[in-house]
Amino acid sequence: MDTSRKRRILIVEDHPIVRRGLASLINLEHDLEVCGFVEDARSALESVDSLKPDLVLLDLFLKDSSGLDLLKSLAKRGSNLPILVVSMHDETLYAERVLRAGAMGYVMKREAEQTVVEAIRRVLSGKVYLSERIQERMLLNVTGRRAPDAPPRELLSDRELQIFEMLGHGRGIRQIAEDLNISIKTVDAHRARIKDKLNLSNATEVLQHAVRWVQEEGEQDS
Repeated sequence: MDTSRKRRILIVEDHPIVRRGLASLINLEHDLEVCGFVEDARSALESVDSLKPDLVLLDLFLKDSSGLDLLKSLAKRGSNLPILVVSMHDETLYAERVLRAGAMGYVMKREAEQTVVEAIRRVLSGKVYLSERIQERMLLNVTGRRAPDAPPRELLSDRELQIFEMLGHGRGIRQIAEDLNISIKTVDAHRARIKDKLNLSNATEVLQHAVRWVQEEGEQDS
């Protein structure tokens, strides 16, 4: 790792308070600096090209876009840019997904400030950052076993989980189809697979479980 200059960090996050907090934390470090802020995927892609950051700090849920989709877009470009996901969302559901999509690490926003800095430096050095908890779960997956406390939601695909989340936030089927640029029929098919994987009886139960999950996630982050 070249220490002759400060490493430039692009923050992709749609909450202004979180952006400011991360920037203040990073800019206190003698070898790190924030080079820009963006709040959606299109602006992020443009800023990666124009600002040439050394690392991207990425939230999973952005303004009118998905951080997971952005990760996949960057991977399709053949970019080797290190990306660290910093999110409020449960790492047991998302950490392995973001690694598959091209990120180099996942850290929860509720972690201590020094943990975030440690994760940034680890990813900048070319290594993967994951909590010990997630490392253990991933080792279990390698052996073909699931953790005893693994929620059924882990069985959902990336798109199914995204739609489940959107349902929990009150988005209707037509709205989801428009937001994701897919057909209503495709959204219905995803919802049916969610129902089957979560062992639910009908679309109403899918919606109820989605709303309850989103509320629980919000309570854990508060």
